[in-house]
Amino acid sequence: MNRVFRGIKLSVIVAMMFPLLTACWDRLEIEERAVVLGISVDAASKETEKEEDEISHITAGFPEPAKGMIRITVQIALPGKIPLGPGESGGGGKGGAEQTVWVISMVGHTMDDALMNLQQQISGRIFFGHLRVIVVSEELAKIGMQNINDYLRRNPEVRRMAWMLVSKGKAERLMRAAPELERVPALYLMSTMDNSVKLGKFPVNYVGMYWSNSAKKGQEGYLPYVELKKKQNIEVKGLAYFKEDKLVGTTKPFEIAAYMAIKGMNPAGYRGVIKVDGSSNTVTVYATSRKSKFSVKTVNGRPKITVSIFTEINLEEKVNEQFYVSNSKILKEIEETNKKSLKKSTESLIGKLQEEGVDIFGFGEYIRAKKPSYWNSQVKTNEKWHERFRELEVEVRVNSKIRRIGMKAK
Repeated sequence: MNRVFRGIKLSVIVAMMFPLLTACWDRLEIEERAVVLGISVDAASKETEKEEDEISHITAGFPEPAKGMIRITVQIALPGKIPLGPGESGGGGKGGAEQTVWVISMVGHTMDDALMNLQQQISGRIFFGHLRVIVVSEELAKIGMQNINDYLRRNPEVRRMAWMLVSKGKAERLMRAAPELERVPALYLMSTMDNSVKLGKFPVNYVGMYWSNSAKKGQEGYLPYVELKKKQNIEVKGLAYFKEDKLVGTTKPFEIAAYMAIKGMNPAGYRGVIKVDGSSNTVTVYATSRKSKFSVKTVNGRPKITVSIFTEINLEEKVNEQFYVSNSKILKEIEETNKKSLKKSTESLIGKLQEEGVDIFGFGEYIRAKKPSYWNSQVKTNEKWHERFRELEVEVRVNSKIRRIGMKAK
């Protein structure tokens, strides 16, 4: 009996193991995939419909999407050509990009339509698991990004830690660029943004964070605003801020520092020039660290936000050799002047965005959390907050402290 029971038990165990031994039955070799590293999206003219074959729609059957034409450009990795280690890295130079990626362009009415048209011309299955950069032209962003965001958010292969950028001019130019410092253009764009974060030039804002902020009732999303320069290098020109998936405007590069100060983001990487005692004596300072705090109180039935900012600064340089900074009175004056300059720049940025009715700071979310009765009775929706934000009273308080003056005593 024990022997029979043991045999039955062994048979059950073996039967249960069979599903685990199927191994890679659904495998897809890397050579059979078209691995997309970067993608750009531009608005296209009505005439480009002539370039499109009836792949996703047909005149007598399935109708074409009721959308304007777009042009997508993708960077597809060439198998075996991507550098795997330090010994294989290096600049792209002339023809460098063509050695590692295949850049191909296609038109369509929507993202899915354009990608289906593209798939019709590529042997491997398009794969977005390694997508690192999405670039959208400023022109298309102003028309609206609802279709782009919807398609990418529904695609499970798209990582939330990819970068989405808004480009000045055609986005396709960034996909076809061949920068000297990197053989893979998409990876150069990614490293440019990653290093901007490390150097304090831009806040952490992956595409997943942009989608999350855009979905909030009391906050709007923003993206990096970039431009391709003559030498194929990328300049971060500011913040591109949105309202309901449409680009409303952009900031200046130094206004990124004002935004990061309001949010208390570190590290700090921007320099500022300060004129001392109203004379020609100027010094350059930069913030080494920041802290900020929001508080809200009700005044006459309406919320008032107070933003308290503290920065530690170092003295970077002085122009006049005859001007000495070792005096404590001079150092105090530099601190006070820095306070006034930072207060002016932050208030200017807040005022600019209030005119547009775009809250990228999250003031609405803070009020929603701290004053729920006011929010539930007076605001309720994102559209209503756009109106309330224009009228919101915001007080900015700034404190600054010089930490170091450098290796030179005077």
